[in-house]
Amino acid sequence: MAFAITQTCCNDATCVSVCPVNCIHPTPEERAFGSTEMLHIDPRSCIDCGACADACPVDAVLPLDQLTGGQREYARINAAYFEQDLPGGTEPPARPGPNLHAWGAPSFDRVLPSDFGPLRVAIVGTGPAGMYAARDLLLHTRAEVTLVDRLPVAGGLVRYGVAPDHPATKKVGETFARFLTHPRARTYLGLDVGTHVTAEELAAHHDAVIYAVGAAADRRLGIPGEDRPGSVSATTFVAWYNAHPEVPADAVGLSSERVVVVGNGNVALDVARILVSDPKTLAGTGIAGHALAELRRGKVREVVLLGRRGPEHAAYTGPEVLALKHLPGVDLLVDDHDPRIGAAIDAAGAKDKAAVLRGVARETVDWSLPPGAAGGRRRIVFRFHSSPVAVRGDEGTRAVRVTGGTAELEIPAGLVLRAVGYRGVAPAGLPFDEATGTVPHRAGRVTGRPGTYVVGWIKRGPSGGIGANRACAAETVGSLLADAVAGTLPAPADGPKAFRRLVRRRRR
Repeated sequence: MAFAITQTCCNDATCVSVCPVNCIHPTPEERAFGSTEMLHIDPRSCIDCGACADACPVDAVLPLDQLTGGQREYARINAAYFEQDLPGGTEPPARPGPNLHAWGAPSFDRVLPSDFGPLRVAIVGTGPAGMYAARDLLLHTRAEVTLVDRLPVAGGLVRYGVAPDHPATKKVGETFARFLTHPRARTYLGLDVGTHVTAEELAAHHDAVIYAVGAAADRRLGIPGEDRPGSVSATTFVAWYNAHPEVPADAVGLSSERVVVVGNGNVALDVARILVSDPKTLAGTGIAGHALAELRRGKVREVVLLGRRGPEHAAYTGPEVLALKHLPGVDLLVDDHDPRIGAAIDAAGAKDKAAVLRGVARETVDWSLPPGAAGGRRRIVFRFHSSPVAVRGDEGTRAVRVTGGTAELEIPAGLVLRAVGYRGVAPAGLPFDEATGTVPHRAGRVTGRPGTYVVGWIKRGPSGGIGANRACAAETVGSLLADAVAGTLPAPADGPKAFRRLVRRRRR
């Protein structure tokens, strides 16, 4: 029985490296890697060895006979990825046996001189990007790593950004956790670079510093009423239900029956799913207690997802929409207010973005009716070709004025969540590009700062999931080691004991 990769695929590609028959694609060497929503297993080549399932850090690889409910669709999705677009009735050409594939030239990316001594490297941030960099250094060099995080709990985006009903995705944190207690690693939590120590002081105690601080802020809409009570960023909402220590328990109220989410990326879908899920199903997850209590007493019956463009250009990935289709007690609906919407869905090919909405009910929604007027079930409404113009209300939020065809209209809602992307914040003491929200660099080397490097979203912008950080970290660590071999790293002025004393003085 072959295996299939399911929704929680992180594109880490660990499965590719352990597959003995090269049946998982696209591989990191192939052009499509990084642009596909997930990796796929060819059922014709899979030999059922299970190596990929054992290696997967997020439990996304399952035997076909163990797929249940909505997971069964992934058997078809994996097989369809390898089908060729051939004329009707034409058989695909015979393929060579799985063990006859061409092997590439061997690559040894971490070959260092025999007299290469151990480096002292500080990594600021313990999310996936920082921990991939730490893993690379600890496994392939003799480096001593100092891990620094301003929050009291390690994990970054895995801890505070992944939805609580995706426990398999959070499991990647277990893979990283072992490096927090590695014999050559020392971890400082609750230590803020810029508050407790300066960037210059951190650099003075290490051969190199890698900043993996992510993109902590959210993008703005730039519309009237955006800052009115009841208008909240999805960044805050996600942090609220994940018990982020900097977001108060009363930051979100769910007294409205309808919520409008501006955006239709995966974060927007996460937010919508949490809002309409039965609180009983969330009780066994890692959701914050205050969030669960608010969901239990909340009145949300409907979530509207606003998308500026059509379904063919939606920002979400197909697997996330498939998960919504199988959400108990929840209906999906496409607001058919614009003829371009239905036309795009009907014309979509099997691999096109809009095809995932085929079979979802479509109707022109009458927004003057209260949510749930047609029945007692909760629902998520996709409204494409529609942008917010203003958030309306008196003391709070009453409605969102949106575009729609040739006229504007108001959608009554007591809560508006903007989910239009994350944005980097300037790290203290480093150069920063306000236009891109990133630190200027070349292959991870911070411009004008020898010995200082970046990795993750602060390096490349808020794009790519957890697994994308693996290749990103490999590039940055490669640049750091090349500089070390070339002798261009500044020599540290003090050692690790001096840094520990400095931390104790500054952070009591």
